[in-house]
Amino acid sequence: MEELIKKVRKIEIKTRRLTRNLFTGGYHSAFKGRGMSFSEVRQYQFGDDVRDIDWNVTARTGDPHIKIYEEERELTVMLLVDVSGSSFFGMSGQWKQELITEICALLAFSADSNNDKVGLLLFSDQPELYIAPKKGRQHTLRIIRELLNVQQTDRGTNMAAAIQFTRNVLKKRSVCFLLSDFWAEGYDIPLRTLARRHDCVGIHCWDARERDLPDVGLLHTRDAESGQNTWLDTHDPVLRRAYAQRFDVNRDNAILAFQRAGADFLSLQTSESYASALLHFFEKRAKK
Repeated sequence: MEELIKKVRKIEIKTRRLTRNLFTGGYHSAFKGRGMSFSEVRQYQFGDDVRDIDWNVTARTGDPHIKIYEEERELTVMLLVDVSGSSFFGMSGQWKQELITEICALLAFSADSNNDKVGLLLFSDQPELYIAPKKGRQHTLRIIRELLNVQQTDRGTNMAAAIQFTRNVLKKRSVCFLLSDFWAEGYDIPLRTLARRHDCVGIHCWDARERDLPDVGLLHTRDAESGQNTWLDTHDPVLRRAYAQRFDVNRDNAILAFQRAGADFLSLQTSESYASALLHFFEKRAKK
C-alpha cells in the first residue's frame, strides 16, 4: 500500500505540472460545455440582436432590455481504459498500460482544474471496474490509484461490451475517451451509436515492436491475450512485412471506425512525447 501511495504521488506531481503549464487552457477550449444558459438582463445597446430582447422586462421597465447568456461549462469526462493482456506490453521504456495511465491522469487533472466530473471504466473481455463520474481531487486520486493497481491478466478485449456498458450508465452528454491498442473487432456499430450522443475520442497507444519485428533469427513469442505460443523466423523478410502489415491494417481499421462515427482519433507511441501530441490535438480541436 505504501508503494502504491508513492506511485500515486509521483504521477500526480508529473501530470499536475503538465496540466498547469500546458493543458488547462487547451482542454477548456477543446471541449465545450453543454450549451448556453441565461445569466442576466441589461439595457439594449445599439448593435444588439433584437432576438435577445426580454419583452417581459422591457414592458415592465419601459426601456428595452436583452437577455445575456453564458456557456454552461461543466462537463462529464468518461475514461474507458483497456486493461486486457495486450496492454501490458512495451519494449521502448514503458508498457502501453503505463502510457495510458499517465494520459488518464493528465485528462483527469485537466477535468478537475476545470471543475468537471470525471469517471472511469476498466475493461478487458468484460467491464472490470466502473467508477461513476464525480468532482474533486480525492475522487481524481482514487481513479489514478485504480489505474496504477491494475494487475496483468491474459484476458482479451471486448470493446463493444465496454461501449454498450457506457451507453447504459451515462445519462447526460459526456466526453468519452477510449484508450486502447484497439486489437479488437466488432465495435464499429456500437461506437457509432455512442458517438451520436457523446463526444468520443479514441487514443491509440502502441509500441514500435508491435509493428517492426527485429531480425534476430528464431524468436519464441506468446500471445498476451490468447496465451498461444509460437516460434517465428524473424530472418524471413516476408514474415516481417506481414507482421507490419497486420499492425497497419488494425490501426487503419480503428481510424476508419472513428471517422465513420464522426469521432476524433489520436495515435501515440510509447517512445514518443504524449504531452506535445495531446497539446497539438487540443489546439486542433479548439480551432474547429
